[in-house]
Amino acid sequence: MNILVLGGTRFFGKKLVELCIENGHDVTILTRGQSGNPFGPNVKQLVANRNDQEALAQVLSDKKWDIVYDNICYSPNEAQVICDLLKGKTQKLVFTSTLSTYEIDGKMKKEEDFDPYHYQIRMGHKEEFSYGEGKRQAEAVLFKEASFPVVAVRFPIVMGEHDYTRRLHFHIERILQNQPITLPNIDAKMSYITDEEAAAFLYFAGVTPIEGPYNATASGTISLKDLITLIEEVSGKHAKISLVGGDETSRSPYGVPADWYMSNAKAETAGFTFSQLEDWLPKLVITLVKQLQ
Repeated sequence: MNILVLGGTRFFGKKLVELCIENGHDVTILTRGQSGNPFGPNVKQLVANRNDQEALAQVLSDKKWDIVYDNICYSPNEAQVICDLLKGKTQKLVFTSTLSTYEIDGKMKKEEDFDPYHYQIRMGHKEEFSYGEGKRQAEAVLFKEASFPVVAVRFPIVMGEHDYTRRLHFHIERILQNQPITLPNIDAKMSYITDEEAAAFLYFAGVTPIEGPYNATASGTISLKDLITLIEEVSGKHAKISLVGGDETSRSPYGVPADWYMSNAKAETAGFTFSQLEDWLPKLVITLVKQLQ
């Protein structure tokens, strides 16, 4: 198949491109051109800033794809541009969405807990919305305005050795360096997925006939308390945890006030089998502790 990936040069986007190459597809990435083409001659590259509609229209003008993956859409304006520019040019769009479309209310989240089909659209740029609201608005635009099938893949926090946000790294580094970590609720349970599994589900969402919103997460949850304990056991260091106060440097990027996790039952019913969180998280922590010590 002929596949276009927006946001394919790092983390799970890069792994998605590698997976598409492994499966024999003709892959094109669209980037700003700042980091070059990490895939060499195996992948074509289009260069444009996705927020420059004229430049984007120019590079997409004479091309068609079986699947387009959009990992870097964060606003309704960006979603509307994609709907307009890809009309008649793709058989399917797979949009990377997020657990942040759901409220943090302590309940396990199912797809129906956020309904993009009936959500009121308020157009605007990325800077005008919170991360979660920007993704909600983008989903609403895509499902209402796209002339092609759309899948919105809602990921929880994605983990991996090469996570450029370094969120798990943050906790390990703070503990290794005997620095405090501020958490609002140490008992809050969360969902996670690896970068490899995120890429695998995006690929699955593209090549199978599914449409609509899908949660994609490893099976199982872990509390922040248990995650901190795991890091302590592996590192041999004791964490300094504060439940109140703290400054920007000490606040956990995983800090949430209540349980925040999702069900993957719909995706598994569609035919995708997810990993068990407990099977890979300890191994990842061991790897990162060794790297950061």
